[in-house]
Amino acid sequence: MFSKACEYGIRASTYIALSSLDGTRVSLKEIAEKIDSPVAFTAKVLQQLTKNSIINSVKGASGGFEIEKENISKIKLDQIVYAIDGNNVYAGCGLGLKQCNAIEPCPVHYKFVQIRSDLKNMLENTSLYDMTIGLEEGLTYLRR
Repeated sequence: MFSKACEYGIRASTYIALSSLDGTRVSLKEIAEKIDSPVAFTAKVLQQLTKNSIINSVKGASGGFEIEKENISKIKLDQIVYAIDGNNVYAGCGLGLKQCNAIEPCPVHYKFVQIRSDLKNMLENTSLYDMTIGLEEGLTYLRR
């Protein structure tokens, strides 16, 4: 459903949020390792997230990536998805047909409309803070 870049973006943002809650900045290398992503690809994803003001990049010896603590509960997953993939997750045919709409629907059109609506609702209502809760308790993982 999401591009690989978007998956890494969500995972990286979640890891940065978790570290930021502890007041710690994290390096590109550490993020890539913790989310099981290639370093060069992670750098491009982090650049997109920085450009879209989701994460902060701090230069220098004590630099790294962070998210301001007060923003962790305000940043929703839909902002990350939009920064990386745009609105593509909400558009197009579920079967990949070039033309699919309510007038000429594919076999899964109406079911896919509901799935997209549920997905959009989840992305708009899930914050980065929500994503960190299971990580802190060891109930969820960013790498397997």
